[in-house]
Amino acid sequence: MSDQPTKKHQGEQHRGADHSAPYPVSRLAPAMELVDLAKTISDADNTIRTTATGKLSVIARQIKSLQDEARQILLQSQRDQNLHRARCNCQRIAGNTYHLYRDDREECYFSLLSPKEWHDQPPHKYEGAYRLENDMSWTALDEINEDDSQPILEHLLGQLPD
Repeated sequence: MSDQPTKKHQGEQHRGADHSAPYPVSRLAPAMELVDLAKTISDADNTIRTTATGKLSVIARQIKSLQDEARQILLQSQRDQNLHRARCNCQRIAGNTYHLYRDDREECYFSLLSPKEWHDQPPHKYEGAYRLENDMSWTALDEINEDDSQPILEHLLGQLPD
């Protein structure tokens, strides 16, 4: 054996303030064991994983909601395109309601006359009533709220002072 005392730890010792030491510098400080450090890391990993999973779940629900909305928009666009292809012997004007009928050849056409105006005996199968909107989309009459039935512009102009 050598006469020199052996150091327990190799390397430099901390020379700063005790509170900034990377290891306990007082005998009163709690002992830091490797097992404690591993538990702290494991707890942090679990918390981070739980937080990330929660945030990703919110994003997944938002994505599904956006996909559903996109699907609805595509279906509505397809319906609007089909309605624009329906035969119509009058000029289509935004804000007006048109009644859709299907003839014996399975072709659709618009009429200004509702089934009631045909005394509930229209010449062909009645498919429904639609209002042409300013953006060239169609709104089914049964989807229109009572407040919605008056065009917005007329509503706003009616509220202007004279």
